[in-house]
Amino acid sequence: MVILKGAEISAEIQTEVERQLEALGGYVPTLAIVRVGENPDDLSYERGALSRMKKFGLQAVSYAYPQDISMEEFQKEFLRINGDEAVDGILLLRPLPPQLDEEKITRMIDPAKDLDGISPENIARVFLGDERGFAPCTAEAVVRMLKGYRVPIEGKRAVIVGRSAVVGRPLAMLFLKEHATVTVCHTRTRDLERVCREAEILVAAAGKARMIGADHVGEGAVAVDVGINVDENGKLCGDMDFEAVSEKASMATPVPGGVGAVTTAVLAEHLVRAAAGKRR
Repeated sequence: MVILKGAEISAEIQTEVERQLEALGGYVPTLAIVRVGENPDDLSYERGALSRMKKFGLQAVSYAYPQDISMEEFQKEFLRINGDEAVDGILLLRPLPPQLDEEKITRMIDPAKDLDGISPENIARVFLGDERGFAPCTAEAVVRMLKGYRVPIEGKRAVIVGRSAVVGRPLAMLFLKEHATVTVCHTRTRDLERVCREAEILVAAAGKARMIGADHVGEGAVAVDVGINVDENGKLCGDMDFEAVSEKASMATPVPGGVGAVTTAVLAEHLVRAAAGKRR
């Protein structure tokens, strides 16, 4: 079985980012990472993003707020960041706590700074196949990883476990754009194992540690794990049981070291694109 490591694809994206940075004539783009609370998954993603921005020669600033911040106060803070001319791109870590109106906040973000594709305008562009906007970084990273390893997508049966607006739904649109036949599974999918076994490309994006095992994987399938979970021992793990899945899959991504590394690289690429667009 081939292990699909994110480092190789990330390095390719870094080369492209460096080329695009040269065109900015020394300008260093700035990313604002907005986090509410101390969710371990958010903290892990934030650390990875901060590290990747520094490695790529970019600047990142973290804005952290307490879990119990009011909607009025958060809206004030978010509008301040959104309107800051020094900020080229924004990454809002979700989900937000229940007292914050997430839909209202996603409508507030400047689409030109919306690096993770959460604004209505960017979501619409993903569904229309319009590449002028920003697709969610994780969904785009899955496609970039498969293409980087020359895994054919066109005509393939792709099954996505998870229908979130962050990964599952936008990834389905990106797969359709690549001419795959797509099935999106969720908590009400009957006989999940059977449906998953039909996949030639199986993507786990459910947010549940090691829920996908050998019984979910067809012989020779390509297994992509986008889950980032912290297990009972405090270690990072994915939505797939990597050892079990490896028995059947022809290719599989590890966690950590897989899609996550590509996701933060795509975020960096989006930041440079946003900065270039602002300076035109």
